[in-house]
Amino acid sequence: MDGSKGTYGRPMTRARRRILIRRRRTITGLGLVAAISFVAGMADAVGLLLSGDFVSFMTGNTTRAALAFAGGDYSHAVVLFLALWVFIAGNALGIVLAHTVSAKRTFVVLTGVAIVLALASIVPGETYPRLQFYLIVLSMGMINATVEHIEGLPIGLTYVTGALSRFGRGIGRWLIGDRNPTGWVIQTVPWTGMACGAITGAFLTKYAGSDALWAVSLLALVVALATALLPRPLQLHFQQPIVPARRRA
Repeated sequence: MDGSKGTYGRPMTRARRRILIRRRRTITGLGLVAAISFVAGMADAVGLLLSGDFVSFMTGNTTRAALAFAGGDYSHAVVLFLALWVFIAGNALGIVLAHTVSAKRTFVVLTGVAIVLALASIVPGETYPRLQFYLIVLSMGMINATVEHIEGLPIGLTYVTGALSRFGRGIGRWLIGDRNPTGWVIQTVPWTGMACGAITGAFLTKYAGSDALWAVSLLALVVALATALLPRPLQLHFQQPIVPARRRA
């Protein structure tokens, strides 16, 4: 029995304390996922409206690139295939920033996202549309490194198809009698955040045009500053640990 006191002065067991800590981590993580997904949804909608191509939906870009290639539009196919690699590079860059720059991992990655989006805002879209497009794609890749999981459950911030698939499979398991912890319910959070952000980004682009990117960049910075207040152990908890390579004998 732990000697610390719980609510109303009752002693709190270690097991009870672990449950409370885990619950706080989960609630904080879900709030963080909702906020970051909102930013991602805004950037996704703004990027799509400005460029005409997807900036995070790489499945769609793969299909569209294949169709463009089959239709003889080789230049557009190359643009979209290159976008895939820029997105991959963004994910890799986000992981590198998260694990090598600072203990405030989420803050560092989100600040990087805000900077890249600010650079995209500076680029004149009429003159260099593809550069602006690739910068937004890069930022969308980076943002996936902010939160990789919550209590062991994988979280996708810009690709909600996987989240909806896990949610649907969870419903199926529940219907056939599986009453294990319903962690699959949290998969609705990134979708909801991204949907709300996309609606906001669409309206913002309608009235502000390319200046909408500045708003997305500023919001990313605001969320980054908010995450800086999170304790270091909590920020470390949201990323997958790095497993060092074993030394050869």
